Amino acid sequence: MHYYNIYNLLYITNTNLTEPVGKSLIEIAKAVLQTEAESVLALQERIDDNFEKICNTLKGCRGKVVLIGMGKSGHVAKKISSTMASTGTPSFFLHPGEAGHGDLGMVTRDDVAIMISYSGEADEILALLPGIKRMNVPIISLTGNVKSSIAKSSDFHLDVSVDKEACPNNLAPTSSTTAALAMGDAIAVSLINANNFTPEDFAMSHPSGSLGRRLLTLVSSIMQSGEDIPMVLKDTLLIDSLIVMSEKALGMVLVTENGKLAGIFTDGDLRRTLESNTEFQKLTIEDVMTKDCKSIEPQEPASMAMQMMEKYSLNSMPVVDSNNNIVGAINMHTLIQAKLF
Repeated sequence: MHYYNIYNLLYITNTNLTEPVGKSLIEIAKAVLQTEAESVLALQERIDDNFEKICNTLKGCRGKVVLIGMGKSGHVAKKISSTMASTGTPSFFLHPGEAGHGDLGMVTRDDVAIMISYSGEADEILALLPGIKRMNVPIISLTGNVKSSIAKSSDFHLDVSVDKEACPNNLAPTSSTTAALAMGDAIAVSLINANNFTPEDFAMSHPSGSLGRRLLTLVSSIMQSGEDIPMVLKDTLLIDSLIVMSEKALGMVLVTENGKLAGIFTDGDLRRTLESNTEFQKLTIEDVMTKDCKSIEPQEPASMAMQMMEKYSLNSMPVVDSNNNIVGAINMHTLIQAKLF
């Protein structure tokens, strides 16, 4: 018989934890991804008329879609709710524990509930069923057991069962949570199409994101206006126009006639003028300006100005109203400052 003191046991335990057992970490990681991928792909066979009925029920919801889940399923429910809310389907997450102590009052008769529980037997969710049913709120459930209490109590059920978890002990929710999340995404994206949700709609709910800035920022909010506009009359001497261009520091000067845009003169035009003219001091701005220049109106998205400047290789552009009156000026630096890139 062998006897080990506590130090021997600690050594053996620590050694077993740090030494590789069988597969390498890379092999284990690849196996996890393979297992979860197979679990998600298996869901394709479960997309049928029932799924379409679920989407139509959600599309017809006059209130909000209420996502309910406990534990890991709760985290999945939060993500699905967030995705729906940001893509045109009003939604919120309801913690079943808090719902059982008063927050169930957040649910109205116009709502639709989606309950997520892999076992389909989460006590906290089961406790909510009588109250939700009393309000005649449609219940959609995502479980891994079609014969579970939650599945049987639902108006619609989606089977998100998996053959096995990616966890080596087949215990930690891994493949099952991935499958539930993927099914939630399938619902959310289907509703995007059903609701004709556009990139512009997406920007409205993401004003702080890069897409929101590109689609919601108007030319009028970033252009230089008033006294900051580099502007001269068309009979102004070129040398005097350059002083205005330098003072306003936009790399251009706009040429006006009776308040309307007649042309533009830029840094690039200056270089070309110096190369081709010897009697520089006698020139007027009209002699060297670019006529029929590109312009944009103030109510247009700043992203359109960016697209035009990229398309026509422009560094600056005048802003005019519908009558061709000069109301502002923008350049590439203005767009960069607005974080439109």
